[in-house]
Amino acid sequence: MTFVFLLLLAAIAAAFLIGSRRQKARELEEKAEELERVKTTVEEDVVAFGEEVADLDVITGGVELDEGGRQDYSRAIDEYDRAKDLLDRISSADEISHVTEAIEDGRYAAKCVRARVEGEPLPVRRPPCFFNPQHGPSVEDVDWAPAGGQPRPVPVCAADAERVSCGAEPAVRTVPVGNGLHRRAYWEAGPAYAEYNRGYFNSYAGSGLLPGVLMGAMMFGGFGGGWDGGGMDGGMDGGGMDGADAGGDMGGDMGGGFGDFGGGDGGGFDFGGFDF
Repeated sequence: MTFVFLLLLAAIAAAFLIGSRRQKARELEEKAEELERVKTTVEEDVVAFGEEVADLDVITGGVELDEGGRQDYSRAIDEYDRAKDLLDRISSADEISHVTEAIEDGRYAAKCVRARVEGEPLPVRRPPCFFNPQHGPSVEDVDWAPAGGQPRPVPVCAADAERVSCGAEPAVRTVPVGNGLHRRAYWEAGPAYAEYNRGYFNSYAGSGLLPGVLMGAMMFGGFGGGWDGGGMDGGMDGGGMDGADAGGDMGGDMGGGFGDFGGGDGGGFDFGGFDF
């Protein structure tokens, strides 16, 4: 009887071990697939930025740039090369932010080159367009809300500012989610895109140029992405954001004060009281 009991326990333990290993293998496979989807999104951004850099050769043709212009031009090219190199070497999700950070910096340099060629004042350094970082640096803030949500100021490019002012839909950047067959706005795509967002926006965390609610959501997986806010006391490095203390810009203690960041449906941007 004792032998049968021990045999039964051994069988249960073996079944548990096998099940646990299979579950871990599935999780690793899902993470690998998720990483590939995000890498594809980043690759699209690198290609789009490369086209902008190539355009600089056209607009500067026959124009003698001053020292500042040459430095901006060189920086745009260097950041493009850096983004390509970093993209090729991505092996984990936390490396994605380095690529989008390089793109963001290079895009500003490219915009400075254009301003110099056209005889315009150098642009103010601002966050990328919220609706689509591929649109480049924003030019102003506009109040905007998804269907059923409350308006919040977001940084936008000139074209999207005009669309919103006319009551039209902005040109939103969508990305693949889930099994890759569906697309959602990148800020609603969940934790998988947190590093993608971080690279574009983290340097503005303490600048006052991004609303605290907006910044917190984007850094930790986005609106409607199912992230419950329980871990926001972690490292918001850069921009003067030390752990949970965002110097007031992030609305106080981020360790749980934002409540539920999602619900998953993306319809109301529920921030546990902020209701974006």
